Amino acid sequence: MTTLKTLAAALLSLATGTALAHTPADAPHQTYAEGDLKLESGEAIRDFSISYVTMGTLNADKSNAILVATAIGGNHHRLDYLIGPGKALDPAKYFIISTDAIGNGLSTSPSNSALQPRMQFPRFSIRDMVQSQYRLVTEKLGIRRLHSVVGASMGGMQALQWAVSYPDAVQSIVPIVPLARTPAWTTAVLEMLRQSIMADPKWQGGNYAASSPPEAGMRLWAGWLSGVIVRTPAAHKNQFPNHMDVIPFLKTVEDGGWKRMDATDWVYQSWAYDQHDVGTTPGVTGGYEAALKSIKAKTLILAGVGDLLNPEPEAAEAAKAIPGAVFSSINPPNVFGHASAAGITPSENTDQNQRITSFLNGLK
Repeated sequence: MTTLKTLAAALLSLATGTALAHTPADAPHQTYAEGDLKLESGEAIRDFSISYVTMGTLNADKSNAILVATAIGGNHHRLDYLIGPGKALDPAKYFIISTDAIGNGLSTSPSNSALQPRMQFPRFSIRDMVQSQYRLVTEKLGIRRLHSVVGASMGGMQALQWAVSYPDAVQSIVPIVPLARTPAWTTAVLEMLRQSIMADPKWQGGNYAASSPPEAGMRLWAGWLSGVIVRTPAAHKNQFPNHMDVIPFLKTVEDGGWKRMDATDWVYQSWAYDQHDVGTTPGVTGGYEAALKSIKAKTLILAGVGDLLNPEPEAAEAAKAIPGAVFSSINPPNVFGHASAAGITPSENTDQNQRITSFLNGLK
């Protein structure tokens, strides 16, 4: 049962952004107040602040900065398995900027906005997330060119968008289990997860009180997302020789995960996920393939075998269009799909740290 709970907690960290609770020994939270953040839609998030942490030291010519973008529902701990002494993102070598995306509950979000609470919050896009990060990097930190942008899942989608939106501001990108545009399959998954939440009477059209969240809907959300979708049939088969043992596992996932993310925040981020397509970037002509071909950044894409959220073929297709991109499947002894980028087993962690270290060391 201890192993069951440990794995369940790790999977929850992947899908709900609770990877490693922040401790006093961690880098302190910082915020940068950007004022009203004008969105691509023409609306604005009023009084917007972006949350982030930094690790390491920015060198004299500000050329060693790496921005870490987080996953849907994730926080700045999302890629801790890649950050630290001896890891791919070593603070002794790089200045690491780990950001919190719009709508994750730390940066300005539907759940914490005083001026636009809950469903009064405007819808935003992944490009809006990237724009808020660009302002942090350039206005607050005075960095004009990033050494790299690294991210998993929605963070990988942001990394690709960085390279399209700001081609001269990033030397390299490492998208992990990403999408360059969201396919119908992924939108179908997200829509059913949203319906699981919204079917709860306590959803109240998204305007529920914080003291009365849609627990039943969020339990379904946690079970489906963290217990099923981010994994694979092979992973379940290997873990549960007695197939009925998966049922108490899912109960553990639901118990531990349903309240780890505000429902409205997740719904808003999922809407941003839905509309993602680098081919619709303002100023880019020729659509999806042209946008990818315009990327100047050195690119390493890592994809999860059997990924049921961001299908591996989508990442492979994007890599083919990006000039000089390196594509590699994450292929540990057990096929974990989207959870390959969760940092939950030594094999995936070692594999990704080695590949990313080699890639970053090879940059000129």
